[in-house]
Amino acid sequence: MYLLGFDVGSSSVKASLLDAASGKCIASAHQPKQEMSMIAVRPGWAEQDPESWWKYLKMALSDVLNQAGIDRNEIKSIGISYQMHGLVIVDQNGNVLRPSIIWCDSRSVDIGNAAFTHMGAEKCLSSLLNSPGNFTASKLKWVQQNEPDIYNKAFKIMLPGDYIASRMTGEIKTTISGLSEGIFWDFQNNRLSEMILSEYDIDPKLIPDIIPAFAVQGVISQQAANELGLKSGTPVSYRAGDQPNNAFSLNVLNPGEIAATAGTSGVVYGVSDIIKYDPRSRVNTFAHVNHTTGITRLGILLCVNGTGILNSWLKKNIAGTMEYSDMNKLASQVPIGAEGLVILPFGNGAERMLGNKDLGCRITGLNFNMHNKAHVYRAAQEGIVFSLNYGIEIMESIGIEPSVIRAGNANMFLSPVFKDTLASATGAIIELYDTDGSQGAALASGVGAGIYKSFEDAFQHLRKLETVYPDTATKNAVKDAYGRWRDQLESILKEEK
Repeated sequence: MYLLGFDVGSSSVKASLLDAASGKCIASAHQPKQEMSMIAVRPGWAEQDPESWWKYLKMALSDVLNQAGIDRNEIKSIGISYQMHGLVIVDQNGNVLRPSIIWCDSRSVDIGNAAFTHMGAEKCLSSLLNSPGNFTASKLKWVQQNEPDIYNKAFKIMLPGDYIASRMTGEIKTTISGLSEGIFWDFQNNRLSEMILSEYDIDPKLIPDIIPAFAVQGVISQQAANELGLKSGTPVSYRAGDQPNNAFSLNVLNPGEIAATAGTSGVVYGVSDIIKYDPRSRVNTFAHVNHTTGITRLGILLCVNGTGILNSWLKKNIAGTMEYSDMNKLASQVPIGAEGLVILPFGNGAERMLGNKDLGCRITGLNFNMHNKAHVYRAAQEGIVFSLNYGIEIMESIGIEPSVIRAGNANMFLSPVFKDTLASATGAIIELYDTDGSQGAALASGVGAGIYKSFEDAFQHLRKLETVYPDTATKNAVKDAYGRWRDQLESILKEEK
């Protein structure tokens, strides 16, 4: 018996096949092999064609099925993880009306800020737990204002995972967790937010029906079965945004537990059972995957857009034929603090942590007679860590204090410089696990389909690979480097005011 999971990101789509009995991943693949392209018609815009997600999902699945060589009738459930906060608009026939406005697009920042002011900060935060910012609801308002012909043709709006599920099942549905990430959910009254719909003059008929995150949400249609090479009737039994799903994959489900990722963007995600929010909405609170009307489970999310994408940019534009492992080795040869070179990694759009300001990436202290590529690689990785630490300090102000951070052994966590610096900067123990988003989605689908009787049952085979402890010998040097980095950032923020 097998479980299939997909992780639909903005860089690639990954598929994984797990053996249900052992929890072992028997095959995985991602497509495309190079990073998926984004459409950026104007600065601060970021779009992708949803059809490309479906195309690459099929390619990744084909690779997995070819690797595994299994009886496809033995795949008993399917789970979907997806890039958060995106907007997909379809007509009555399910046709996509425009490219998806994805998570890192910042065109609707001013719309969200104006709505936040008009509704009132306290009323907005106590109900939505966030400012509307540039989340999905504000993106939809932008379409209404700027593309009325498209808006008037809309039948339903969806998050990226809802769209993928609709392609599989023919049913357009969403979840409470998904609605909360789009800033459509009223936490005070546990229902679709009438306040945000009224503020933005959005017809509630555009919002899909709600289904649980863990449940049979539909089955593979005959048309999808023909396209995917799967058995029709196979249940789709889980969907969640990538960060709540990443937390799930690491068995982060209970208050006080912390998960982190450092892919294109960087995220620290803590679970709480108490309604908490940052008064300035620099970190965000959403319904976690196991949140219900009876049990409060909220995810406090710090997101830094410019993390792994900075390392990727360096690889493409400076490193030449070097692999990431080579860059990591060079970075490790440079002392902590990169001998005064400081990089602020905010080159991937407006940053919520910085009050939705788009500062761009900044490099300061560059000395032509001292610094080389190795210094740049080290300063970049330190800048990414320090941006996460800056956000963690905000999280601490609302009661989320990480002593242990769990992460998958992937992306920036493959770098010794990155994980050692993160441990020393935060004072937290870093635990690395043999899992990822697509494996987590597969495991979660087993819960939703009833193959596993409990979360404990599902996670009995989760394997820890490494534990990284804060280094007392380097703690002061890291603190000093962080202090210089923070001084640079706050000086720029002061100028921006």
